[in-house]
Amino acid sequence: MTQEKKNCLNCGKPIQGRVDKKFCDDSCRNTYNNQQNADSTNLIRNINHTLKKNRNILESIIPKGEELSKTTRERLMRLGFNFKFFTHVYQNKKGNQYHYCYDFGFLELEGDWFLIVKGKEIL
Repeated sequence: MTQEKKNCLNCGKPIQGRVDKKFCDDSCRNTYNNQQNADSTNLIRNINHTLKKNRNILESIIPKGEELSKTTRERLMRLGFNFKFFTHVYQNKKGNQYHYCYDFGFLELEGDWFLIVKGKEIL
């Protein structure tokens, strides 16, 4: 009985070994799977990067030892803040909606002003 030669799904080289083997080595297997998942992985990586950047910007606005601060929309935008990305929304009893980037949030006030707050730990 002749065995049909299979080729590696990544590099195309002939495979030796088990009958059900698809790749010539671990490097080819990893490269192949990374390429298959690249689009979704890049999307998630870019979103996480933006969320972390937003969080760090909010954190930088609050003085050390303080829990809150005020700033303008122009300052946030100059620092590279992206208002489309946040992790969650909190609505207080007064009906104000705070948008959070992890543990730092912002509340839009009148006249392009924002209140920046350091949130409490929510577990």
